[in-house]
Amino acid sequence: MEFSEKLRDCFDEMVVYKDLKKTNFFSALSLPSFMRDWLLKKFEDENGDFDKDDLARFVKKFIPRKDDWTAIKNRIVVEDETVKFLAKISVNIDIRTGEVSFALPDFGLGFKETIIESPVWSVCKEDLVKSQDVWGMVELGYRAPDDFDIEFEYEKKSSKAKNSRDGKIKLLSFKNFCPYNIDLEEYKKARSEFSIDEWINIILGAVDYNASGYQSEEEKLTMITRILPFVEKRLNLIELAPKGTGKSYLFGNVSRFGWLSSGGVMSRAKMFYDQTKRREGLIAGSDFVTLDEVQTISFTDADEMRAALKGYLEQGNFTVGDYKGVADAGMILCGNIRKEIMDADGYSNMFTELPTVFHESALIERFHGFIKGWNIPRMNDDLKVNGWALNSEYFCSILHELRGDMTYRSVVDELIVVPDGADTRDTEAVKRIATAYLKLLYPHVQHADDISTRDFKRYCLDRARRMRDTIKYQLGLLDVEYAGKDMPPFTVREV
Repeated sequence: MEFSEKLRDCFDEMVVYKDLKKTNFFSALSLPSFMRDWLLKKFEDENGDFDKDDLARFVKKFIPRKDDWTAIKNRIVVEDETVKFLAKISVNIDIRTGEVSFALPDFGLGFKETIIESPVWSVCKEDLVKSQDVWGMVELGYRAPDDFDIEFEYEKKSSKAKNSRDGKIKLLSFKNFCPYNIDLEEYKKARSEFSIDEWINIILGAVDYNASGYQSEEEKLTMITRILPFVEKRLNLIELAPKGTGKSYLFGNVSRFGWLSSGGVMSRAKMFYDQTKRREGLIAGSDFVTLDEVQTISFTDADEMRAALKGYLEQGNFTVGDYKGVADAGMILCGNIRKEIMDADGYSNMFTELPTVFHESALIERFHGFIKGWNIPRMNDDLKVNGWALNSEYFCSILHELRGDMTYRSVVDELIVVPDGADTRDTEAVKRIATAYLKLLYPHVQHADDISTRDFKRYCLDRARRMRDTIKYQLGLLDVEYAGKDMPPFTVREV
């Protein structure tokens, strides 16, 4: 059985035909990969063909651009129409009043301008509270202001009656973007039908890359290392890479569960908790937060941010004023690297490339591993997926669900032999990275004897150890206290 036929047979309707060379018109629409694959799944026939005109009409009707918002608002508020379209929505529950409101961040519609009335909230709340931002089909209408203004002749002006309501855009209905149930057991069963080489190629296709465009297994594995925070809670990584290797695309387009911040200003309020708005930040509503182009990011208060990051990266909790929060988002720092530093292959001081907020060993030590982005080829047409591949939305939803499965960590704990005197942070970093690799590459493994010692060592432990070793070496360049300290000699226990 050919590979593509085998893939379709095992995953059935979760497979779509992707040809990024022929579907560039999706880029013009600024649609993320998961929405593109949703559309392909909706319009493709069994051969992977679709009518571009039909798809274009659907997009025009249900996927508006940001500059369409004024026209939409006119239809809702002035023309008193109901309007339905696909959008990213977030909700807010006012603790003081109990009122539920929503925002459409991509259109600049804020919480103060909206309302979700009780009957609607009771129907759709299960979908809307799953994460900070949820994609789906929203149906909007208008709740007009109370019409009992009283005009006083002697004042020649009107005043609104006490307790009267302002006009607001209201949510009439919501349908979750994900049109299918996630069956982890079926996914694990399907994985067992493929070799490790085939599975690596499947993963690459799921995130829009063409496996045949890579020259070695190492290039492929370095590429999919970027996906580890998608599947493991609070996995903190640093990647420095040449320009054009696809960092922004992967972290910003493939998964709806993460957040990409590129350059600009970052504050503690935006990242953790805004005391003025009484609203949790990016870290609380995401599986991962990526600070891309990290060299260009400025922090409103470097000391404040450093202290908040150290606490969060270590324990997964944060305190802002009187507010105490808990989150499980991973933190990823992505930046470019100069050729002369890259050529040293990790043996020169790389972290001088990072903003000064990260020039502290106690903070850097809390990052679990380093990705050598120079082992990933620069993006070109040969690396763009062209053929049958897993639906990105489905794949990333699976990874999201696997984050909470502790079975894999118990397997890792059983397999890895930790030597006496091993540093606790080194041990945790290696185990956490190895667990992420196990979930990603061997999701069907449920017990230690389900995977060979050789495979676990090669694809999980050794790679985790090398990723941590780079952090360890760089710590020695930042701080003499860490200089000359080797990684503990972790080994694999025979079972």
